[in-house]
Amino acid sequence: MKKLLALALLVAMVPVANAATTTTTTAKPKHHSSTAKVSEDSARAIALAQVPNGKVESKELEKEHGKLVYSFDVKVPGKSGVEEVQVDAMTGKVVNTHHETASAEHKEMAKEKQKAQAASTKSKP
Repeated sequence: MKKLLALALLVAMVPVANAATTTTTTAKPKHHSSTAKVSEDSARAIALAQVPNGKVESKELEKEHGKLVYSFDVKVPGKSGVEEVQVDAMTGKVVNTHHETASAEHKEMAKEKQKAQAASTKSKP
């Protein structure tokens, strides 16, 4: 009887364990932060030094033009849009800084959402 109960519990737990692992996966490809030589905190400080009075709204570790970079969207109070600052994850050097208007930022977010949804549908059996 105890063996039957233990087996029933084990069988009941398998779908829960599978659900937990599938919900933790993301549609975006993961870049191992262990590959980066510069920590996220250091890269954030470097990015904020480029934008006085700025506050990081979002961040991402991504490959851009063949380089692993931290990309920070930095919001400046009283200014529309964001300053996007990219910091090389290997050297800590600023590789790109540019202003993104609010409309351009919304378009970029929509595009990334579409990519994530497309990747999600591809990974489903």
